[in-house]
Amino acid sequence: MPLALLALAIGAFGIGTTEFVIMGLLPQVAATFDVSVPTAGNLATGYALGVVAGAPLMTVIGTRFSRKRMLMALMGLFIAGNLLSAAAPGFGAMLAGRVVASLAHGAFFGIGSVVAAGLVPPERRAGAIALMFTGLTVANVVGVPLGTALGQHAGWRVTFAAVAALGVLGLAGVAALVPAGPRPEPGGGRIRGEFAAFRNTQVLLAMGMTVLGFSGVFAAITYIAPMMTQAAGYGEGDVSWLLVLFGIGMVAGNLVGGRYADRALMPLLYLSLGGLALVLALFTVTAHDKVAAAVTLMLIGGLGFATVPPLQKRILDQTAGAPTLASAVNIGAFNLGNALAALLGGLVLSAGLGVTAPNWVGALLTGSALGLAVLSGALERRAARPAAASDPVPIPAPAHR
Repeated sequence: MPLALLALAIGAFGIGTTEFVIMGLLPQVAATFDVSVPTAGNLATGYALGVVAGAPLMTVIGTRFSRKRMLMALMGLFIAGNLLSAAAPGFGAMLAGRVVASLAHGAFFGIGSVVAAGLVPPERRAGAIALMFTGLTVANVVGVPLGTALGQHAGWRVTFAAVAALGVLGLAGVAALVPAGPRPEPGGGRIRGEFAAFRNTQVLLAMGMTVLGFSGVFAAITYIAPMMTQAAGYGEGDVSWLLVLFGIGMVAGNLVGGRYADRALMPLLYLSLGGLALVLALFTVTAHDKVAAAVTLMLIGGLGFATVPPLQKRILDQTAGAPTLASAVNIGAFNLGNALAALLGGLVLSAGLGVTAPNWVGALLTGSALGLAVLSGALERRAARPAAASDPVPIPAPAHR
């Protein structure tokens, strides 16, 4: 494994920790600034929206610099945002710090995916992307629980200061280990090439799979606390370790997806999206049993993150000449799926359809993502046929008399 992948994974670990750790610290933050917990929840919403907006914005800015320099600048932005959060004198400053940190998120993973894929031979690209994303998945197993515990015992400001320190470590790793890479071409040619990728139908279909597939995951996970306490019968204190189980599933699914996406990308997407839709539908039943609910939660994490390496590789394969912007926007698509899931899941709960109703929403959304995957494969096969059919048919030579 190239050591540069380790540096990228460390940066991903810090980003994953800061994104999700706020969920466990909302009561403490709300008490510090004398706001309600729902108001404090805007710190999570603001971060997600910052990822969606920041992914294309920061990537376009980054076309003027080498990828290594841009990764270093993004880690610097991440450090600054977390330090601002740690020292925030008021809620508005805290929200600003969250948004500043979020601007680095999409572009770091987008540019990092391109860099990771370039560090290995073509047949190992998805595996390299998966190794970088391992930092994000491990953050949910290790970083978020530790950060939450640290914040509860030493204060939430200490947690964000510690996350900033992780950013310093990631920045040092990128500076020392990531190859310099080529200098960007002068003028606007590179930017035009990056935007041209969005004229590719296959790129748009892959992004649609990302939005809908992860909407399915987050439709269940966003409302996991009421589901587990009211349907499965767990106590409120059990939700933390249940989320650790979900994180373990994420780690396993990410690594498996990275391994097999290099061998059979589209079959892997069919299998993972189809399995995820089925498991989400079954969760409406298994959520009423403690053991079955815990197992199902791990499966959702595993099947959901098994789609990440193949979808990122799909984007890179379809935008070989200028992959960076599309790769970053696809990261923003994950967060767009998160926001869509929270909205639709909240609607069915408000309609009184039951605490497990968001699982049906998730199953339908993921089923739609599977439909896009089938369409994508069909279009790809159709595009390959004319090329084969256009080969000249050999004409037999006339017989000699």
